[in-house]
Amino acid sequence: MEREVVEAEMVLPSYFSFKKVQGYDKYPKSQSSTRRFKHLKQIIQSEVYPPDEPNYLSIESPPSAHPAKRVCDITGYEAPYHDPRTKLRYANTDVFKTIRSLPNEYVQRYLALRNAAVVLR
Repeated sequence: MEREVVEAEMVLPSYFSFKKVQGYDKYPKSQSSTRRFKHLKQIIQSEVYPPDEPNYLSIESPPSAHPAKRVCDITGYEAPYHDPRTKLRYANTDVFKTIRSLPNEYVQRYLALRNAAVVLR
């Protein structure tokens, strides 16, 4: 019976393709079983780019052909309306009521955030 077992082991391969490969079989001793990944910063520092050719670090794009989106100064949603008295943009009627109830100091602060500071009378 021992002779049959020995012959069976000689016929069978050392590992089966449908089984999970062990780390020591997959990687030689010089390599580690965990792969080391580089961060983007490390990749950028290791690559050398010719100064004449554009790349993703030195690219300069022209201004957008599309108009800038108008955003509500209070909520941050897209704002199709603006208040003619305060020049603030708003998204709906609830925000409009809030804008009308704001003191002039707060209105000036909102306009300054948008770099559209206007002196209101």
